[in-house]
Amino acid sequence: NNISPIGGGMFIVAEVGINHNGDLELAKELMKIAKDSGCDAVKFQKRTIDIVYTQEFLEESRESPWGTTQREQKQGLEFNESDYREIDSYAKELDIIWFASAWDIPSQDFLNQFNINHIILGSKSKVGSKSNKFYGKQGRQKIYKAGSKLILRVVM
Repeated sequence: NNISPIGGGMFIVAEVGINHNGDLELAKELMKIAKDSGCDAVKFQKRTIDIVYTQEFLEESRESPWGTTQREQKQGLEFNESDYREIDSYAKELDIIWFASAWDIPSQDFLNQFNINHIILGSKSKVGSKSNKFYGKQGRQKIYKAGSKLILRVVM
């Protein structure tokens, strides 16, 4: 599962992100649609809510299916280990690559258990940051993104 989108042909990734709205069945449906549409991979997002957001922000009011605060809404969108195991199993069944952009080091630690060969460093990850130095030690292919545009691929 080696991605080579630059100079090696086209590699199409469907952005599932958090568009599954915390619903595992919807995530699986999106994975199936991606596969049926000819995508090579699907990408999710993983973040540790208490690291990525400030306490003040998490306490702010926000109506959602999960509650009345930003915290409840953000937590409602996050998958747990069991959910990611199901995603991993379903991706194998579909024969589609999956990976996730980790927004923080604990999220990357969490994703490591799935032996994902790809790391997407999105616009939330800063080049040269502590996180990037950590990711560089993983021995995995690193892809830097800015918004929806792939800007650099580095095989580590």
